[in-house]
Amino acid sequence: MANPDYRALADKAQAEADAAQLDNVRDRCLRSAAAFLAMAQRQDLGDRNRARREAELAAAATDTDSASPDTPA
Repeated sequence: MANPDYRALADKAQAEADAAQLDNVRDRCLRSAAAFLAMAQRQDLGDRNRARREAELAAAATDTDSASPDTPA
């Protein structure tokens, strides 16, 4: 499943806020932009944590492989 581009959605909401003539519409668009930026930050954090966990698992697998004695065939 592809992740949405929250930063692009935030930019679009910001552009809509800039173009809005009504205060309530502008406020709604600004709230949307802020929410999309928060989602982008959470997504970035999740991606960094996933990459860290995968690196730790790969390092652990390498350590396990090098620690086991080679048995002659």
